[in-house]
Amino acid sequence: MRALSSCYVERRDKLASGAALEGAGKRAAFALFYGPLHFLTIREIVRALGWDGRAVPTIHDLGCGTGVGGAAWALAAAPGARVDGVDRNPWAVAEANLTYRDLGVRGAARRGDVFRDFPRTAGEGILLAYAVNELPEPARDGLLDKLAGAAEGPLLIVEPIAKKDRGWWPSWAARLASAGVAEHEWRFRAELPPLVREIAKGAGLDPRELTARSLSR
Repeated sequence: MRALSSCYVERRDKLASGAALEGAGKRAAFALFYGPLHFLTIREIVRALGWDGRAVPTIHDLGCGTGVGGAAWALAAAPGARVDGVDRNPWAVAEANLTYRDLGVRGAARRGDVFRDFPRTAGEGILLAYAVNELPEPARDGLLDKLAGAAEGPLLIVEPIAKKDRGWWPSWAARLASAGVAEHEWRFRAELPPLVREIAKGAGLDPRELTARSLSR
């Protein structure tokens, strides 16, 4: 947990190369701690946005990680939606497929690239949860062009609430505002499962709030 947290806080320049998921220890920490936190946060965001029952045939979870983001959206607000997960990391893809199966979500994850595998069908949901900041700048700029051109369909971009190392966020918010995208900051009470709380305590963490910032339409 400490090594993974250090990677996100102190060595963010290593994220684009996949350093966060190097080694079994960091992968376990990601799956057992950050995965549940991301699931709970995204679940609360889609509820707070009032998306319950919103018709979404497919949720394209770009940079899906362990699949928790797409699963949270589907379970909380889009019953029956299929989740199409894409991630470059083979371990994450396997975990995402396990997540969908265990939570009863229709969907599948596959190896791919958020830019090259950008959805071509208009009107379907697009999710980028804790993924944009880990992209190299050229890929991030190209992805923004694609998102700005996708003028239809639900869109949810989620990142940590801290602004440090996210100099790209204001320009994204400004450009996507013309496409009907709204910016929010979120703080929810953290009601964590006992195991997650014990893991946090062991690493010297005490998360009392689930916080995030989002761009949504």
